[in-house]
Amino acid sequence: MERKHPRSFVRIPRGRGKTGEPEPRSRGDGRAPPSLAALPTHVHNRDSERIVIPRHERAGPAKSPLGIELREVRFGSTARTPYLRVVPSQLSFKPVAPGYIAATEVSSRPRGSIERTVQAIKRVVLGSPFATSQLIHERLTKMKALAIFSSDVLSSSAYATEEILILLVLAGSGALSYGLPIAGSIALLLAIVTLSYRQTIKAYPGGGGAYIVAHDNLGRTPGLIAAAALLVDYALTVSVSVAAGVAAVTSALPELHDLRVLIGVAVVALITLGNLRGVRESGTIFAAPTYFFLLMMGAMILTGIAKVMLGETPGSLLHEAPPQEQVFATQGLSLWLIFRAFSSGCAALTGTEAISNGVPAFKPPESHNARTTLTAMAFILGFIFIGVTFLTSRYGLVPSDKETIVSLLGRDVFGENVLYYAYQAATALVLFLAANTSFADFPRLSAILAKDKFMPRQFAFKGDRLAFSNGIMLLAGAAALLLIVFAGNVTNLIPLYAIGVFVSFTLSQSGMVRHWWRLREPGWRGSLVINGAGAIATAAVAVIITTTKFSGGAWISIIAMGSLVVVFALIRRHYDWFQRRTAVDEKSLPARVPPVVSSEAPRDHVIVPVDGLNEIALGAINMAREISPLVTAVHLTDDREQAEDLRQRWERAFPDVPLLVIESPYRAFVAPMLAYLERLADQDGVRITVILPAFVPRHWWERILHNRDVLRLRPFLKGRAGLRVVDFPYQLYEDRPPESHPPSSSAPA
Repeated sequence: MERKHPRSFVRIPRGRGKTGEPEPRSRGDGRAPPSLAALPTHVHNRDSERIVIPRHERAGPAKSPLGIELREVRFGSTARTPYLRVVPSQLSFKPVAPGYIAATEVSSRPRGSIERTVQAIKRVVLGSPFATSQLIHERLTKMKALAIFSSDVLSSSAYATEEILILLVLAGSGALSYGLPIAGSIALLLAIVTLSYRQTIKAYPGGGGAYIVAHDNLGRTPGLIAAAALLVDYALTVSVSVAAGVAAVTSALPELHDLRVLIGVAVVALITLGNLRGVRESGTIFAAPTYFFLLMMGAMILTGIAKVMLGETPGSLLHEAPPQEQVFATQGLSLWLIFRAFSSGCAALTGTEAISNGVPAFKPPESHNARTTLTAMAFILGFIFIGVTFLTSRYGLVPSDKETIVSLLGRDVFGENVLYYAYQAATALVLFLAANTSFADFPRLSAILAKDKFMPRQFAFKGDRLAFSNGIMLLAGAAALLLIVFAGNVTNLIPLYAIGVFVSFTLSQSGMVRHWWRLREPGWRGSLVINGAGAIATAAVAVIITTTKFSGGAWISIIAMGSLVVVFALIRRHYDWFQRRTAVDEKSLPARVPPVVSSEAPRDHVIVPVDGLNEIALGAINMAREISPLVTAVHLTDDREQAEDLRQRWERAFPDVPLLVIESPYRAFVAPMLAYLERLADQDGVRITVILPAFVPRHWWERILHNRDVLRLRPFLKGRAGLRVVDFPYQLYEDRPPESHPPSSSAPA
């Protein structure tokens, strides 16, 4: 039997050949290669998909009618062991099914000098492109899921207490005693929200974000409001988390305080780069900093409580410590001030709904594991939040412009030693990780909205590294702008922050109330009461935040959310109009395509790139039939299900016009199409004519909403021998039928 070398060689057995005769000795090492007759006719290694063909059976590289180059096999030997080494050939395409081929990495390489330069830079910065098949979705255990989905909400405990105290201290240092009762009321709100989202997980085991729940149960407009609130919330999560993380760094290293904005923008850039490179959903990577933070924070709280019980702190178990610094009141203590402090502290709840969004990522039983993880997250957050607030009052800490409360608390509990610096490092890491969570959620929600036609379709496209690159870049720009405008200060950003969170909470819980009332599944009454209580509580908090924070910056978030809703509606209006104007009656299409009556051999093979079955494709096909009876429609895609659906519809509509589907696993359009046309031109024996159908925008902003990649082919096709290009511009008007311009062509050079 042959032995396979781990380096993808196929070794030939020593000793005896296939015939059983001893092998002749060689002059080098005492052995000679076995005769070719001793080799198996074909050896196929399925793991590496390499084929070994003996030299006497090879006739050199072969090509298919579509220009698919087959594998090339070379023969060689080492000093001691003869072998056949298989060299994979440079395949342009791989056949998948009749009328369906897949482009390879070779045919997806950029062609133009500028494109190649850009691609080379991207390879250095981001890495080599990933094929769509390399997309990995990791199923998570409860331990890993807690780290991935809870980093945002757990990290908020690092600044929530401080935001409460910053407002209370306006009434003097004596008002700081109200911090613990306010934290207790927020913990109660956390319990209500957690119970409410447990019901959401039960009802939506496939993932129930605020947009989905509100859209399904309350209608389009509430769903869009929830989506806008979430997008604003994600952008603010990045800026607030990064600002808080930088504050943790500058608290330990005060000399960096004046550089906090620059450091924050640099951190956003690094997180952006990591996500553009395609950061995987690796539980291990996410778990390490999260559990390191929980370990250090838990050690600090337990050590602090032990010191309180042993009488080693200024305050006792039942009595607060006097403030370390006396601060004079600038305003009186009032219910309004307490409400303002409460609304700032509600930032601790940001990210609570993350687990309900990611239920499908859990290992089975998904719903049960997600609910258990959500409950554990709430208990941990409550413990940290109440623990930090309690110890702050027992040590008599007062907010400072130069150092965070959690840093001051760590210094008092641990002392300024290795434990303190590890504690600060853990805090900074988990805050930066919380920012990274939004870089997963914002692009994903943008892609969902794009598929629902509320955002430009480009946001649904994956980049070279299988990340939603457009959404990532938009989020990075918004977060960096917020850091610059608000000087990287958490307190300045908080008034903008919480409003979006609680608007989405309220709409989600209200949608769940409608869900239970409408379906009335077993146990619906109890679930309706829980979600109803959650809706009322979060709505009340949203009103409090809006009224108390409006002049402080909440108006910016409200205007941003309202503007996004209007933009969403306008984009959907345009896409609906475009679909109505280009829709075709597929049953009548065969009658609208003139039959070909020609006995002469075709002089042209007409290729028509199409992106769907619509009036634009119909007009281009009719033009092609006027040029030649030999017409092929070509559709590039990275979605096999969508392509198969189009194929079935196409065969019914155009039974005599074949549709070739080219799967582009690297999501490229121009390069695979060029590779196909080049192969076709080499082998067809007739002139190739390419018709480029394209929608002509009426306004500049319509260019953003439509993918016009087909026009990028023209510069690469012009001037090629044996090939001509025909433009098919297609215009739409509001008050008259669609019109296509006369074609313009470029003759072959």
